[in-house]
Amino acid sequence: MPKHIFVTGGVASSLGKGLTASSLGRLLKLRGLRVTLQKLDPYINVDPGTMNPFEHGEVFVTDDGGETDLDLGHYERFIDENLTRNSNATTGSIYQAVLAAERRGDYLGKTVQVIPHITDEIKRRIARLATDDVDVVITEVGGTVGDIEILPFLEAIRQYRKDAGRNNVCYIHVTLVPFIGPSGEQKTKPTQHSVTELRSRGIQPDLIVCRSEEPLSEDLRVKISNLCDVDERAVINAADARNIYELPLILHEEGLDDEVCEVLNITDAPIDLRPWQEVVEMVEAATYPVRIGIIGKYVQLVDAYLSVVESLKHAGFHHGVKVEIEWIQAEDVEGLLASDRLRHLDGIVIPGGFGARGVEGKIAAAKYAREENLPCLGLCLGLQTMVIEYARNVMGLMDAHSTEFEPSTKHPVIDLMHDQREVTDKGGTMRLGAYYAVLVPGSKVAEAYGETVVSERHRHRYEFNSQYRSRFEAAGLICSGASPDQRLVEFIELTDHPFWVATQAHPEFKSRPDRPHPLFRQLIAAARARHQERSQAPVSGAR
Repeated sequence: MPKHIFVTGGVASSLGKGLTASSLGRLLKLRGLRVTLQKLDPYINVDPGTMNPFEHGEVFVTDDGGETDLDLGHYERFIDENLTRNSNATTGSIYQAVLAAERRGDYLGKTVQVIPHITDEIKRRIARLATDDVDVVITEVGGTVGDIEILPFLEAIRQYRKDAGRNNVCYIHVTLVPFIGPSGEQKTKPTQHSVTELRSRGIQPDLIVCRSEEPLSEDLRVKISNLCDVDERAVINAADARNIYELPLILHEEGLDDEVCEVLNITDAPIDLRPWQEVVEMVEAATYPVRIGIIGKYVQLVDAYLSVVESLKHAGFHHGVKVEIEWIQAEDVEGLLASDRLRHLDGIVIPGGFGARGVEGKIAAAKYAREENLPCLGLCLGLQTMVIEYARNVMGLMDAHSTEFEPSTKHPVIDLMHDQREVTDKGGTMRLGAYYAVLVPGSKVAEAYGETVVSERHRHRYEFNSQYRSRFEAAGLICSGASPDQRLVEFIELTDHPFWVATQAHPEFKSRPDRPHPLFRQLIAAARARHQERSQAPVSGAR
């Protein structure tokens, strides 16, 4: 029977529950255990697909087309497993399922209530991950203890230990130990209050993970142990780390996985840390500076591009490069400002997004990169803006645009598929999840992947208009990858450019710290070459 670990949080949000769960998942995998993870989110939206990026951050897409919380990106990057839509459950989706069952008459006329119907549905969502090919299911409960929204989740996981058996469930609570400057002290009172609140809901944590700026003193560990009724060795300190990929080693040193294995009665699972130590060594060895600009619409909240940033870092690790991210608001790149804004960069990424705002800035950035041989990678909307730029400025189709932004354009080089135009529900026109593409042998993209059939995840509504494909290729733009039936263009590139490549997909969702995505890897290779070339160029006026 699979074991279950539940991770809750208290005191404040954004303490790192997701990273704690991800790190623990990696440590258990290093013990040879088969691990999967799940996020229970308290918001009433059915999924994050329609939520504002400024508020929610990135929408992470799974192979099966699930639009999920960004924490699933951390999960996949750390445990190196492809998750599914079942790894994210929201209050909205849970109530939706219960109400649908009530309408079907599944409850035989009974009064539908939070307990047992909502809590039973939550437990069903947890249990469906506990398959025969999984040893441990780690479930993160979003929000913080004390929030009204998470009460049904707390009740469900409280009941789960009774259902699954005491030795099959472990509770981990992540809290904050703040440093109060004027008194010069770390304070445990917020942790005490948070654990008291959790215990009032019937859950006694087996371990407490204390987030802090500096390491905890032994006295504070003893105090937390005594006042929160946990063993002293179960007080785990997660002090600020130099980088997130160091966290599994820090938590192992603190004894997190040892204590979890003891609670769950997991024996004969020795750990081999060497694979992850090599990852951390690679991260620390990446010191050569390369500056990459992200030309985005949502740069005020960097979490909106979380997977893009991590993919750039992974590629940097591979090349020994420390990627320095420069956030550039797309509107700032329009018109004559492009050269001023981008001249000092070694490469750019034009990421995805929705809506017309900033599109002309992305087009201007694509033009500058093409003309100035600046390495450029376009993702989703990035491909579309690069196609529009090429149509306007190379092919002379000055009215070229996407019908998403200009429905009456004379040259709809980006358009809905014909079979999508009659669909009024925008969700119905979205292409979501993994799709195969066939690459042109010898192209930059095929050389990067090392193969000619690839699968990438998608999240978009508009496509390259294939009616223009022959005109683009005659003008020098290579459509270097397409769907197996050749209806949909998936990749474009220029052969006479160091790296001007784009994909309709979101390759950032498949990058790993020890296995960078091929397109990001090649972008950073080209950016490093440009940086080296520029640094060796003679200074103007030098004698």
